[in-house]
Amino acid sequence: MAFALMLVIEGLLPFIAPHIWRETFRRVTSFNDGQIRFIGLSSILVGLVLLWVLK
Repeated sequence: MAFALMLVIEGLLPFIAPHIWRETFRRVTSFNDGQIRFIGLSSILVGLVLLWVLK
């Protein structure tokens, strides 16, 4: 169920605003590895905090 919800949420931006999604994706591909890891770590931490708060 959580995976399905993630797919719905991640599909919203490309569906609603494909130009913005494309530009954002282009910018992310220019980041170095450290920046991408920081984004991934931040996403993990925000997700864990949300799980903790909602339980």
